[in-house]
Amino acid sequence: MCGRFALATEKKILEMLFDLEIRTNIDLRPRYNIAPSQQIAGLRLSPQNGEKELTVFKWGLVPFWARDQSIGSRMINARAETVATKPSFREAFKKRRMLIPASGFYEWKKEGKSKQPYYITRKDGRPFSFAGLWEHWGQGGESLQSCAIVTTEPNELLAPIHNRMPVIIPVEKYDNWLSPESDANELKYLLAPLTPEELILYPVTPLVNNPANDSTDLLINANISTDSIEK
Repeated sequence: MCGRFALATEKKILEMLFDLEIRTNIDLRPRYNIAPSQQIAGLRLSPQNGEKELTVFKWGLVPFWARDQSIGSRMINARAETVATKPSFREAFKKRRMLIPASGFYEWKKEGKSKQPYYITRKDGRPFSFAGLWEHWGQGGESLQSCAIVTTEPNELLAPIHNRMPVIIPVEKYDNWLSPESDANELKYLLAPLTPEELILYPVTPLVNNPANDSTDLLINANISTDSIEK
């Protein structure tokens, strides 16, 4: 799964990443411990005019047909293997795909009775984007835009840590992922794990376990033995 990530990237860098001018008033202050149920930034094609726009979503997808918003707490991730068929996600996968910018993400490796968190990011330090899905929900005068991150099998780097990893869309495939014209076979191809050569990982402090902790201190290498990664 993907349960925490960071986004600490300047606005102008995001504009270059997505090839657009960010005109909306979105809080893009650095965040190092983004957790489910929080508000996150995401890029989609506008339902009004089809143009790219960066807007805000609650992390935890609430299907349009849901009776209430509580289901969102169980919908932070969508499995690549079933996203096209599972009722909770299939309509969003067909019509409402998005990109979720990130600087890195966290995964936990079980070690005895505890879990050691690891931070994963690109070797070149560039921001990247998760494959995401979004939904609009409204009932009883309430309205909500929510989203989920698509996950897939781990690559060779992540496999010793966790049995899932988020889908990272290559920059040159952003338009393909967002386009309503992309066919199912093309989309399925995009749901593969990113090659391990493009990523690095290292152990970090368990302080990341608490969403209230949100600073660069979370990214400091814990310097535990690398042997534990291979076990």
